[in-house]
Amino acid sequence: MFNYIFLADEYTAHGADVNCLALGHKSGHVLVTGGDDKKINLWAVGNSNCIMSLPGHTTPVHCVRFSHTENHVCAGSAAGALKIWDLEAAKMMRALTGHSKSVRAIEFHPYCDIITTGSVDTSIKLWDLRRKGCIFMYEGHTMAVNSLKFSPDGQWIASAGQEGAVKLWDLRSRAILKEFTEHTGPATSVEFHPHEFLLASAAQDNSVKFWDLEHFNLVSSTPIEVPHARCLHFCSSGKCLYAAGHDILRTHLWEPGRTVNTTHANWGRIQDIATTNSKLVGASFNQRNVSVWLVDLNQLVQSDPGDESSPVRSPFAHGNSLRKSFNKQKPTPEAKKSLTVRTIEESERSETDPEDEILPEISNDYRSIFQPNRTCEWYLFIYFLF
Repeated sequence: MFNYIFLADEYTAHGADVNCLALGHKSGHVLVTGGDDKKINLWAVGNSNCIMSLPGHTTPVHCVRFSHTENHVCAGSAAGALKIWDLEAAKMMRALTGHSKSVRAIEFHPYCDIITTGSVDTSIKLWDLRRKGCIFMYEGHTMAVNSLKFSPDGQWIASAGQEGAVKLWDLRSRAILKEFTEHTGPATSVEFHPHEFLLASAAQDNSVKFWDLEHFNLVSSTPIEVPHARCLHFCSSGKCLYAAGHDILRTHLWEPGRTVNTTHANWGRIQDIATTNSKLVGASFNQRNVSVWLVDLNQLVQSDPGDESSPVRSPFAHGNSLRKSFNKQKPTPEAKKSLTVRTIEESERSETDPEDEILPEISNDYRSIFQPNRTCEWYLFIYFLF
């Protein structure tokens, strides 16, 4: 094991098998898990004590996701139910139903009170959290939807399907914008470039592909490498892509397409990665246990065989781009209204049910992490951790 990748923590996260987890990508310092015990548990990276346990689901939890601000968590169950929790208030704010089968993917809109979800029932739903209902349903995948992402400007949704298709949906026209069918195995993950019109997708055909979203063509594809990537994450500058698979972390460039670093890890079934303070945080699970890993990115960037001084030589790197960039300026309230459409499917349980009145179990660490009047203590804790 290299000294720049190490196990930061390992603990029993649930009373039954863990099914899913997600890191908070804004900070990389919080983690949420869901399990067969029907609970959603919250953790601070570096602390093996659960800081909050959220009850309420009546079937196993199969998907979890933080909002971009890390103030909310959405969890989807095996039965297709959704619950959204306000972490600062420590209460459930929405309970939604609509999917007929297990929820596989959840994503929060970057600036609107909207989420999108994908399911084994093959549908993609768009939910308005203010109206407590589904406002639109996208149909087009023929098998389960494995991954969903909003574009940085919030205008598009990218989806990855079990049948291998990668689709791009336009929120304004409510229609499919483009379908990419070059993958020859189930598509497992999609990730937008943080600045440019570029999309990365991973599949079980053991490739990562890069798509130009201005001309809708394939930019490049990585060499076939085993094992396949389970999760993707562009670095904040947009200069490279990290792709994590079973016991492996690779660093990719796309023009030309190549792998500039391969690091072997013992993290097993990796589920999510995030970056913070020149560190990559990885989280995985095995049965009831969760493992958190840290990677020193300053060590990874020295291993490009083509250029010892800098592994990132793409002419499309942020700041020297020839490709169109996303406009990430938040729209005015008038512009936001164009994203709001008539609710076509009201939730069967849009109001709080008696079972939802069960209060979450909260540890002493909760207020120092999720309540704004104590954020100084949280950042002090993170400073010493990283």
